[in-house]
Amino acid sequence: MNLRIPSFEVYKSEYQKSVDNPEAFWSEIAQTFEWKKPWTNALSWNFNEPNVKWFEGGSMNITENMLDRHLEERGDQVAFYWEPNEPGDVAKTLTYKELHREVCKLANGLKSLGIEKGDRVCIYMPMTLEGIISVIACARIGAVHSIVFAGFSSNALADRINDAKAKLVITSDGLNRGTKQLDLKAMVDEALKQCDSVEHVLVHKHTHNDTNYTEGRDVDYQSLVDSMDDNCPAEAMDSEDMLFILYTSGSTGKPKGVVHTCGGYMIYTAYSFQNVFQYEQGDVFWCTADIGWITGHSYIVYGPLLSGATSVVFEGIPTYPDCGRFWAVCDKYKVNQFYTAPTAIRALMGAGLEFVTPFKLDSLKVIGSVGEPINDEAWQWYHREIGKDNCPVVDTWWQTETGGIMISGLGSHSPMNPTHAGYPLPGIQPVLLDQDGNEITENEVEGYLCVKYPWPSILRTTYGDHERCKNVYFSNYEGYYFTGDGAKRDKDGMYRIIGRVDDVINVSGHRFGTAEIEDAINTNQHVVESAVVGYPHDIKGQGIYAYVVVDSNEADTAIELSVCDSVSDGIGRIAKPDKIQVVTGLPKTRSGKIMRRILRKIAEGERANFGDTSTLLDPTVVESILEKAK
Repeated sequence: MNLRIPSFEVYKSEYQKSVDNPEAFWSEIAQTFEWKKPWTNALSWNFNEPNVKWFEGGSMNITENMLDRHLEERGDQVAFYWEPNEPGDVAKTLTYKELHREVCKLANGLKSLGIEKGDRVCIYMPMTLEGIISVIACARIGAVHSIVFAGFSSNALADRINDAKAKLVITSDGLNRGTKQLDLKAMVDEALKQCDSVEHVLVHKHTHNDTNYTEGRDVDYQSLVDSMDDNCPAEAMDSEDMLFILYTSGSTGKPKGVVHTCGGYMIYTAYSFQNVFQYEQGDVFWCTADIGWITGHSYIVYGPLLSGATSVVFEGIPTYPDCGRFWAVCDKYKVNQFYTAPTAIRALMGAGLEFVTPFKLDSLKVIGSVGEPINDEAWQWYHREIGKDNCPVVDTWWQTETGGIMISGLGSHSPMNPTHAGYPLPGIQPVLLDQDGNEITENEVEGYLCVKYPWPSILRTTYGDHERCKNVYFSNYEGYYFTGDGAKRDKDGMYRIIGRVDDVINVSGHRFGTAEIEDAINTNQHVVESAVVGYPHDIKGQGIYAYVVVDSNEADTAIELSVCDSVSDGIGRIAKPDKIQVVTGLPKTRSGKIMRRILRKIAEGERANFGDTSTLLDPTVVESILEKAK
């Protein structure tokens, strides 16, 4: 199944076809996949409700297109190389035939635990092959998987289990991440004190730590799988049946469960994977993300397997045992396409070239960036030192809600412009809007990035709360999907993403709502109220700056540690503030609204020029904040 566009000229003609007749364009691509029953209507849509349906009436199972269809031609081909956290530990491989067998056995095991089509299964796993097998096994039987990043706290895990009403949790005894080990099973046990929907916990032994087992609830992964048959027919799924729920932060406190469905997501992830990375059979692809994020869903699990690709899965972190680990792994597996985040690139750039020069990196053909806009200095270093001035950099823009890459270069076929994501993929119709919702037709003008026509992998709803989906994504500008990002087009029509325009902070490519972090801070016994803003961070892109009002005589350093603990408990260590400033009050208007623009400027290093402060209830608050600003 070759969906690759062979040149920029062909891209331009394909893009025009996709705009002139999107239904015909996507139907032609969809016909290259295996369907149990053909669709009767390619697309029906309404962005005001919103209601989007692709390939209505068609039925399929995504795992048959990921596994079964490949068995005859590439059953013995490696699907995954697994690289462990410790360089000296035993690496593993799984061929397509072996992966198919393990998926079927676990799928039968899930059915033996009472899991049926439509049931929700929470996966809280390290970066192991069993985590990926768990994802595919759910899809095999029509269960809806909800992966929770294994760095989230037990409280955050409980929130997501309860919202999805998950019937089963699949977890591990622990995970390895650099020098750290985390007891995942203990986190699950703690979370389940707040959950009543979970009937079983399936536990995979990875670190072989001592683990508490609850009789009648907890089940050993390997014992279950070993007792199962390796044949499991794939459940027939309607194109619009739910495939997964993935929780993402927004501008309000509660994470929202983004819902993706089977047919459209299948088609778009495969199409975007093959074209952005220009993957060819025999290549080795490596996406360094965690499967707990959308990047791991789309470009570790679904896109590569749908395309019959060979991928690397990495358990560790880029700086362990030293800052040459990524490049050692690239050389070890002869990686051809490498996809990572600007945070990692900046951190490794700062470590020095002594960690790069020992490695050849001569197998690389395409290097990619994901999660946030990449700055010029990091782009130049990545292109020069890792790509050897010979690899195109694909600076991809997309979101959890879009399901797949929306704006990017196409391997070596597109022109590159540092800090610019590039051109929209075929089928994607982005626009820039002004504050009044008018389309901006001229270039070099900043606007709100929106999309005016549905693509196959657009989110369908937010789980259990369709009104929230409408309010967040489709109400700002009638008739458009609103991305929440600002952007510019250059004179050649290439898009540059400026960043978030709502109360969302992009930390190392991961989005956190300011309200979500404030909620966690405000659980602290010493905190009266708080306000959180983002500020420029050399490594993370954006850092978290928290202003807290307290009712304690504790030293500021003690308060700061306590607040960090509150955020770690409420969300996870990944959301801990980089800077915490204890303040006597927050700048509020007479109506009680916090003037965040002032706090944002102070966090960014501004010490004057705060604009009109006449509406503040107490203007002296700003002066007191400035005195102790970090």
